[in-house]
Amino acid sequence: MRLKNILYVVGGGGAFLVFAVPLLWALFRSVQPNDVIVAAPDRATFFHLTWDNFRTLIEGPGNLIRAVGNSLVVALSTAALTAGLATLAGYGFARFRFRSGPLLFALVVVSMMIPFQAILTPLYLEMNVLRLTDSLFGLVLFYTTVNLPFGVFVMRNSFASVPVELEDSAHVDGCGTLRMIGSVLRPLVTPGAATVALYAFLTAWTEFLGALTFLTKDELYTLPVALVNVQAGAYGEVNFGSLVAGSVIAMIPCVVLYVGLQRFYVTGLASGAVKG
Repeated sequence: MRLKNILYVVGGGGAFLVFAVPLLWALFRSVQPNDVIVAAPDRATFFHLTWDNFRTLIEGPGNLIRAVGNSLVVALSTAALTAGLATLAGYGFARFRFRSGPLLFALVVVSMMIPFQAILTPLYLEMNVLRLTDSLFGLVLFYTTVNLPFGVFVMRNSFASVPVELEDSAHVDGCGTLRMIGSVLRPLVTPGAATVALYAFLTAWTEFLGALTFLTKDELYTLPVALVNVQAGAYGEVNFGSLVAGSVIAMIPCVVLYVGLQRFYVTGLASGAVKG
């Protein structure tokens, strides 16, 4: 028993170091000048810490604050819209019986295997015809479409794990379908919805290629695109100080949101893994 506890502590500590050390290293590097980052390690200057990297990002011409705001709007809207649509679609696939239901759900699962990069050109042409390029709303619709297959898969399995008898009792008491989903089933499928929302938020917050393709105006750029514009110096030189500082800023919402929704995220993924 003691050996088991020792192995558990060693394994847990090792896993913690694997994930925590790169984050702490990035945080430490973000408060070092660019000259120190690119130079060979020197004890005399290695601990020369400064906030100049963050000051350059905030006060520089790239307007990083606006980019952060754009990313927050896009990511939060994508998370909310994806979770809402996936909840309704997942309930339909789990409870409604119709002839083409299994085929449609199979198509949803298969679409998860197709990367959006493979269909980026027709997506751009379609969005351009609909006048949704150079629009944060269009980017939200794009990210929602990309994340919906996974969301529908998770929510369908979440609803399938809920006993049907609960819904029968609610119907007997005169509860409608929408009210039942919002009042009776919502607490039971919250882990799945939180998983979908977190996954959609992280995807929209960190995605670069789609934002670069569908946005061309500086005032609409999201954080990943804005960081590419502010990291370059003269003659193509990369400003690693600004790049690392921007990466630290980008990881803050992800870490906070993941820590806050961790228990829902783990439960939702476990439910989706064992329920068919």
